[in-house]
Amino acid sequence: MKVGEVCLMTGDVVRLADFYKELLGIENGSNDNVHQFILSEETTLTIYNDGVSRMSNPHNICIAFTVADVDAEYERLKLLGVTIVDPPIVRPWGAKNMSFLDPDQNLITFRSIL
Repeated sequence: MKVGEVCLMTGDVVRLADFYKELLGIENGSNDNVHQFILSEETTLTIYNDGVSRMSNPHNICIAFTVADVDAEYERLKLLGVTIVDPPIVRPWGAKNMSFLDPDQNLITFRSIL
């Protein structure tokens, strides 16, 4: 069994999808304001508006992406004006991580395995 999809629920699909397309360097050819697939190789990142109002985000989920160079991504994200939660730091389990928020305040981690 493998994870087939991660779905971010939002009230503004275009804004959040545009953020992830820029973040991940992916163009999906869609400007749909209800549902967009962002990645579709093994696992899909979906942005979806189910019509439910979401007023706050308690950070019950974190999405982690493995990247080649966390420090370079950190510099790129600062230029994009992304809200950084934790700058790059080496963790005891052998990864260098950084955390930031997407436009809906979801917690995102970029990590490099050392």
